Amino acid sequence: MKKLISMIIFVIAFSMFAAGCSNKGASSEEEDGKVTLSLFLTMSNEGEKKAIESVVADFEEKNPDIKIDLNLPGGGYEDMLRVKMAANDMPDLFDTHGWSQLRYGEYVADQKGMAWVQNLDPALDKILKDDTGKVYAFPINQAKDGVSFNVNVLEKYGVEPPQTIDEFVKALETIKEKSNGEVTPLWIPGGDNWTIGQIYDQLATPLVITDENNSHGEALTDGSFDWSNYTPLPKLMKELQDKGLINEDVLTAKLQQATELMAQDKIAFTFVAGSLGPDATELNPDVKVGTMPVPAFHEGDEQSWIGGERHTIAMWKDTKHPEEAKKFIEFMAQPENIEKMAQGTSAPDALTNVDAENYFSEYYKQYEDIAVEPYFDRVYLPSGMWDVMATTGQELFAGTLTPKQLSEKMGEEYTRLRNQ
Repeated sequence: MKKLISMIIFVIAFSMFAAGCSNKGASSEEEDGKVTLSLFLTMSNEGEKKAIESVVADFEEKNPDIKIDLNLPGGGYEDMLRVKMAANDMPDLFDTHGWSQLRYGEYVADQKGMAWVQNLDPALDKILKDDTGKVYAFPINQAKDGVSFNVNVLEKYGVEPPQTIDEFVKALETIKEKSNGEVTPLWIPGGDNWTIGQIYDQLATPLVITDENNSHGEALTDGSFDWSNYTPLPKLMKELQDKGLINEDVLTAKLQQATELMAQDKIAFTFVAGSLGPDATELNPDVKVGTMPVPAFHEGDEQSWIGGERHTIAMWKDTKHPEEAKKFIEFMAQPENIEKMAQGTSAPDALTNVDAENYFSEYYKQYEDIAVEPYFDRVYLPSGMWDVMATTGQELFAGTLTPKQLSEKMGEEYTRLRNQ
């Protein structure tokens, strides 16, 4: 009797499980006559969210047979996508956020036959295309990362946007002295440690790549790089801390504080970008935030924008609805939608048939002759090094690593991760 009861329970449980799986696997077409496309993006601030939600709503209104399941998981994005990659169960559409080829390449469908490709900014060719001509993702916008600054603060204290690291340090010292400590010369929200990694990633390029006499790209690529060449960067960051040129709460300050502090003219420079300008101006219409390329490290070198792809839409190669997915991407590529996203993300457009204006447009035009260099870690470092840059940078500020020890630890992790 016990065996019979156990068998009945098993059959019932299995039937319920099978029914659940059947429901889970059923497409929404069978339920409401619509195709549902899952869309995962890395956009996180309010301006970005409003922009993409508006475009999605317009698309659904014009295409009532297609529903977009929009997911904006913020800081949890990478972990969620790693789980989905491991299960080979990717969203129909997703943001490659700078990793269109290296991380997501085997999961994405080729978009080279789509109409938008003929208008791709040539600056993104090497990033979004490979030697075979495969196009990995559609760029909603592109990145031009540099240094943000408070225009009013710089004008008040007679400081010009610096072009070299030496000028940058001098500018920070001037602001500290003339403001009597009322303004933080360089504000870093290190409580979110990825922001420290961002600074190291941006400044590594002028330190060891762009200057012809200090260019170590080949050595970084083949694994022979001498990491003592990296030490001037942590030395610089430690010097800024020791001179009181960065915020005392660097290890606890949070990213969301940036907007209010900038609006109060409490920050001169910061590596925080994105919607900082429009968000701060919304709080205080009199504030003005500018942006400039990363200063040159070595005498005779030029400044650099650090960038490439910012937000993109890739199509999963195994999506059950490729035609509907392509339809959404082509809708996103319409000039009016590109302009809306450029304004919402405060980032330059990535198509040649669009000249979208955004909060920082005057600065992008002012520095339009400055070369855009790819993100350092995406070209020269093995996967996993971003976290190392962030944590070692934190440890330097905490006093548990010296600049020399930081470089040594970077070298050890670089070698370990290359050999995995």
